[in-house]
Amino acid sequence: MGTLYLVRHGQASFGAEDYDKLSELGHRQSVRLGEYFALKGIRFDAVIAGTLRRHLETLAGIREGLQQQGEHLPWEGLNEYDSEAVIATVHPEKLHKPSSPEMYRAHFRLLRDGLAQWMAGVASPRGMPSYPQFVDGVASALDHVKANHHGGNVLIVSSGGPISTAVGQVLGVRPEVTIELNLRIRNTSVTEFAFTPKRHMLVSYNAIPHLESPEHASWITYA
Repeated sequence: MGTLYLVRHGQASFGAEDYDKLSELGHRQSVRLGEYFALKGIRFDAVIAGTLRRHLETLAGIREGLQQQGEHLPWEGLNEYDSEAVIATVHPEKLHKPSSPEMYRAHFRLLRDGLAQWMAGVASPRGMPSYPQFVDGVASALDHVKANHHGGNVLIVSSGGPISTAVGQVLGVRPEVTIELNLRIRNTSVTEFAFTPKRHMLVSYNAIPHLESPEHASWITYA
């Protein structure tokens, strides 16, 4: 039996012109996770990552903390959906950068509504695959792990959407349930699957053992 660790990227630049870049805190979160893996003696036989900048920067931070370099397999099916395109299907006007708790809540209400319509096949966000195609991209990565890495430790670095989708696939829940999983996933959180050549089994979801000490309480973020 193998172990698959799915890691969400570190804090990105929410509200900035270029979201797809880790913040300074996001980099520290990533290095800290790598240090935790090193402390626990966890090494990886294979590494797979989405191709977005925040995925690659998170992986670089983990490698820095873990002090384990090497190659990784890029996997476009692990890339996140375009949240702006999703929101535009239910709110065509451009949103202002959130500057208050109310604006943040409004942003995520719109995102939740847009995701539900995309999943139901009612909306087609510009430049994005259909929801079944998105699911297939995530499932292809899971199938690759089962087929090629039995008995090993595998690291996947991705985003909240693909990770929550993977959990939904393993548990067999309705697509709408993954929206709630997605919107509550924390930066650099670890979701763990045990796997055999036939199936994946959920062990833990959205864990942040590397940030549980009081000194790291302010490092816990969601965006």
